[in-house]
Parts: sequence; structure tokens; C-alpha cells
Amino acid sequence: MAEAATAERILVVGPAWVGDMVMAQSLFKTLKARQPRARIGVVAPAWSRPILERMAEVDEVAALEVGHGEFGWATRRQLAAELRGRFDRAIILPRSWKAALVPFLARIPQRVGFTGEQRYGLLNERRHLDKTVLDQTVKRFVALGLPAAEATGGDFALPRPALRLDPDNLAQLQERLGLSARPAIAMMPGAEYGPAKQWPLAYFRELAEALVARGHEVRVMGGPKDAAAGDEIAEGIEGVHNLCGKTRLGDAVDLLADCAQAVTNDSGLMHVAAAAGTRIQAVYGSSSPAYTPPLTPDADIHYLALECSPCFQRTCPLGHTNCLNQLSPQRLLRAILAASDTAPS
Repeated sequence: MAEAATAERILVVGPAWVGDMVMAQSLFKTLKARQPRARIGVVAPAWSRPILERMAEVDEVAALEVGHGEFGWATRRQLAAELRGRFDRAIILPRSWKAALVPFLARIPQRVGFTGEQRYGLLNERRHLDKTVLDQTVKRFVALGLPAAEATGGDFALPRPALRLDPDNLAQLQERLGLSARPAIAMMPGAEYGPAKQWPLAYFRELAEALVARGHEVRVMGGPKDAAAGDEIAEGIEGVHNLCGKTRLGDAVDLLADCAQAVTNDSGLMHVAAAAGTRIQAVYGSSSPAYTPPLTPDADIHYLALECSPCFQRTCPLGHTNCLNQLSPQRLLRAILAASDTAPS
């Protein structure tokens, strides 16, 4: 009882993007591995609750009902009041000023994060971010959960995210959505950041036709904003299902786990698929697989590393987007078929 009573209570202020939230599980796993009885709470946007609820390490989700780009002073102050006195340490993953506000107002004694946006006072342990050492998003997250001296060199373990699956939910989805028993390939054509990360829809469609001809079912997945793109890929092709906007984020975990492989841009759903155990065919354009790779060894990376790449721009500054246009559907098809041949039966 004494050990349980003294277990550290840790509040993590989570990121605002789907992929980053999945990668944050590496931090949660690190914290639990070192302190199995620690209690972990996560301040996060309400949309992320279905993902966090699939993480065994998360004990509590404190939803922050603030729109993207909105300051929400009253909402942050109210949430801080609800959390006051309940946590010993806060780890603030985003580098913005407002992200550090809730732990400060909640009077959490220890508040750690990277220096950014003049957060003096809001943080009482400010760490310098050496981007040459902590060269991946997941490394930066995990480093904040480690003692500063241990995190400095960047030589530490990065536990892979692994989301809990719900077989009963999958069965209901298969029936409701009219999915078949054929081996399924997921396609995720969206990328919230912008078109410089989006493989051409015509390429997705060509690949989908080739896969259906070889006996696969294709599931196009994404949010409501991706519905039109899904229609463009699926229209008139029997065996291609446009599921964009027809499922919840938690449903995506189960549907992706049921797919043999996933063809995806560098997007949030790429990280969801990796954490669900699906083999990844990851297409990179303006971003870099060195910075935000899928956190799984079961992945093929399709990246041309052109002289102008990575530019990290939302749209191609040169106007040609060759980093994506020169990645042919035939290349992806060969990789999918090769992975299918080597998969355990």
C-alpha cells in the first residue's frame, strides 16, 4: 500500500496531431517501464480520446476542448482548476507558450519541457533542444521523460507504439460496411499538412485497380475531408471501398489491423496503422522518413531523396512536386507483392 500511495502522478500535455499522439505512446511506455505504478494523465484534444483509450499506459484523459489555433483562456483555466493537486510532475510535449499554461495554473510542482516561445516561469525545468541529437519527433518526446543527463546523448530506447485492438468492434464494422473476407489493402490518400505530402490520386486509383485484379479488397480510409479523394480513387471499381468519413478514429485502429498492408502518405493514419501492426508502404514527398518514420520494422519506405528534398513545405516551392510524381504506382505494386510473398502464411 505504501508503494502505491507514493507512486508518481505524471501529467503529459499531448500534441495536437494524430501521428504525434501515437508517437507519444513511446513516452508513456518509457514512463511505465521505469515506474510501473505511476499514474499517467494526458491533456489532449477531445478528438484524440479514442486513440489514447487504446493505450494501456494511459490512466486518464483530460480533454481540452479548444479549437485549433484558439487560445481558450477560460477553458484552460477551468481544466487547470480540475487538475490542481492531483499531479506531481508535468511533461509538456508541444513547444508553444499556451501548451505550458494548464500545468502552471494547476500548480504542478515540476514542469518540464523544451525552451520555446519565452516560457520562462511557466516551466521550472527548461531543456535545450539539440535537433542534431534529438533528430526525430519520437526521440524528443521520450527524452522529456528521462533525467536530463540521460537524455542528452540521444542514446536511449524508443519503445514502439502498440494500440489495443477490439475484435468485436471489427466484426460489427465488417458487417456494417459490407467488407469482404478477401485480403485487404488500406489506402490513406490524405495528409493534413498539405499537397506536397500527398501522392497523386490517379496513382492511388491505378494501384487500387491492379490490386483488385489480383484478388485484394481495397479500403480507402480517412476523415470527412478525404471523402472526395476517396470517391476519385474508388468510383466504378468493384472491391474498392471508400470509407473516408464513415468511421471513427477508434474504428480505424481495428480496420487497419485487419489489413495485410497499408499504402499511405506521411500522415497521422500512417502512425495509427504502424501501431496497429499493419505492414506499411510509406510514401514521402516534402517530408523526411528520417524525421517522422513509421515506428515499426515492418515497413517499406518510398522516398526519392531528390536534391530539393526534403523541403518541408505544404506545397512544392518549385511547382513540379517531382518527389511524388516520380514515384510510380508500379513501384508500390512491386513492393506490396514482394511483401505478400514474404509474409508468414
